[in-house]
Amino acid sequence: MAKLYFYYSAMNAGKTTTLLQSAYNYHERGMRTLILTPALDNRYGEGVVASRIGLKANARRFSGEENLLAMVEHDIGARGALHCVFVDEAQFLTKAQVWQISDVVDRLNIPVLAYGLRTDFRGELFEGSRYLLAWADNLEEIKTICHSGRKATMVVRVDERGRAVTEGPQVEIGGNDRYVSVSRAEFKKITEGSGSIELQQSVLPLGE
Repeated sequence: MAKLYFYYSAMNAGKTTTLLQSAYNYHERGMRTLILTPALDNRYGEGVVASRIGLKANARRFSGEENLLAMVEHDIGARGALHCVFVDEAQFLTKAQVWQISDVVDRLNIPVLAYGLRTDFRGELFEGSRYLLAWADNLEEIKTICHSGRKATMVVRVDERGRAVTEGPQVEIGGNDRYVSVSRAEFKKITEGSGSIELQQSVLPLGE
């Protein structure tokens, strides 16, 4: 029986690497997959999903207005049987789109594996993540480490001095030198102004 899976984490946990490895495993067994990626994220080119370690694959871009169930049905009609759907940067899904990918599971009996951030730089849930946490059949955390050595569960947006930015739009694609994964304790220190981040190699691209 197909299920909806949500793999969530802070940044720099290898979400996209895990997605691409899972898709490759399907391909090795002669199974066809579809990778969906938000149109607003074009850091690696149009319709390309790429990881920090160099893995990449073609993907189908979607906007916030598109019906993902209809997109999957069209793909099946054009290209044949589909064995798994992957969603990269799933935090950018709308509520309606999370419901639509649950329909891919329930109506089409195709497993959907969604990968994304849980919270934004203010510690608030993204819309897509909120409803994936509520509706997914399986939830799995992909872990990463804060510079303090604790498990990183939150993300901070920082300025050029490593100090927290607490205002601004929730979605800011790019800005690869401005996001850092930290523990909850470090998040409190940094956002309260009593701590900062040394901006070195610990700062990596959004979503990875």
